[in-house]
Amino acid sequence: MAAVVYKAEPTASRFHRSNAVVRVLRGPIGTGKSVTCCMEMIRRGREQEPWEGVRRTRWAAIRNTYPELTSTTIKTWEDWAPGAVTVFSSPISSIFSRDLPDGTRMEIEVLFLSLDRPADVKKLKSLDLTGIWLNEGSELPKAALDMSTGRISRFPSKAHGGSTWSGVILDTNSPDDDHYLYALEMNPPQGWEFFAQPGALIKMPDGTYGPNPQAENVQNHTLGYDYWLRQVPGKDEQWIKVFILGQYGSVHDGKPVYNEWNSTLHVKEIYPIQGVKLKIGIDFGLTPSAILTQNDARGRLLVLDEICGEDMGFRQFLEDALIPYLMTNYPAHWAKKDDMIELVGDPAGEQRAQSDEKSCFQEARAKGLKIRAAKSNAWLPRRGAVAWFLSKLTGGQPMFLLDPSCKTLVKGFNGGYKYRRIQVTGEERYTEEPSKNKYSHPHDALQYVAMESGGIQAIASANRPTAPRVAPHRSSVPGMGMLG
Repeated sequence: MAAVVYKAEPTASRFHRSNAVVRVLRGPIGTGKSVTCCMEMIRRGREQEPWEGVRRTRWAAIRNTYPELTSTTIKTWEDWAPGAVTVFSSPISSIFSRDLPDGTRMEIEVLFLSLDRPADVKKLKSLDLTGIWLNEGSELPKAALDMSTGRISRFPSKAHGGSTWSGVILDTNSPDDDHYLYALEMNPPQGWEFFAQPGALIKMPDGTYGPNPQAENVQNHTLGYDYWLRQVPGKDEQWIKVFILGQYGSVHDGKPVYNEWNSTLHVKEIYPIQGVKLKIGIDFGLTPSAILTQNDARGRLLVLDEICGEDMGFRQFLEDALIPYLMTNYPAHWAKKDDMIELVGDPAGEQRAQSDEKSCFQEARAKGLKIRAAKSNAWLPRRGAVAWFLSKLTGGQPMFLLDPSCKTLVKGFNGGYKYRRIQVTGEERYTEEPSKNKYSHPHDALQYVAMESGGIQAIASANRPTAPRVAPHRSSVPGMGMLG
């Protein structure tokens, strides 16, 4: 019986080293995600403490349909567990056993279940398992994941030594940004870890696609990069984004404003830098928005928080939303607001309101806040300022980082902030400027502050000292539509 040779790719290596109770491995098609999960099951089987000379573990492998379970999931398992004895009963079961060099014997039992068979779903509710593998997790309902965490750590029994390790592993392509896995990755529950593989290809400046030097599992394809390059023709951008680039997709109709955006690269938990000025982009109107940012020592644009108001004037937004939030979450900055806080707003905010002849700029200054007009409110410079940061790297790291708490901005980047499709026959056409919606207001505010922070003609502050970071106390103001 020929032995299999497995060499873990970088992301798979990190996946294997983790002991998190729930681990999610996400990436493009053809990058070895299912193989990684099979090898993880075998690795954990070898590491189980023996009882009377045998290392016993029991797994459930779950797929959304029975045909996919039998044609794909089971086949992958048998390819990487040669000699496994599979019995097609209800449920399908497989036993993989090996004598180990230390004189013990490894015995892994795998129960294969599909969610389109009611008997299998019912069976899952009563199983005692070491671990669960959710194969192609984006196609499974959240109920399957929720139930899984209650069935692990139950085999072997305590009387037989208990499980040395137990947990849930899940592999998936990137789903849409309204999928539960996206929400979980943006705010991981305690004890969960998410691992994102690099895209197989990258989008070139001319709109074509080329090999990504960071791609994984290339050497295991006979065609190499051509395995993915051949799949590009005839596909729309969202399909390519999800299955080839390994990025979260979007269910929004229209054309996203920023094709430079990469949620895997640009979304990261970040904290304010003490001693560095807060620059706050402001968009006015009856849906005012504030985007709180800083520039770090490398000139990167750090987007820390968003505050979004609904059905309120700018004075109320200042009094009930922005100022209380700054006082609560940025007290050190607020105490020195003359030097440490600066607002940058739409130049139109200098126009006086007909009601009391006060402009939005005057309202801010009346509250003791420094504010200046953005360099321009023309569309192309505003978009270009953000795109400049999105498309640049410094020291191999992105020049733009967005905290996942900024949910409206994230969903806007993922397609909510879009050019509207023009209803004409023939070739697809879109409006020259984005649609006005709930995503456009915070994105307008971001554009104003991006211009002020050096977008397009950025000058990195290489010699600025780095201050210690402290986490903000994030909170929301009831009724203000805040997503901070």
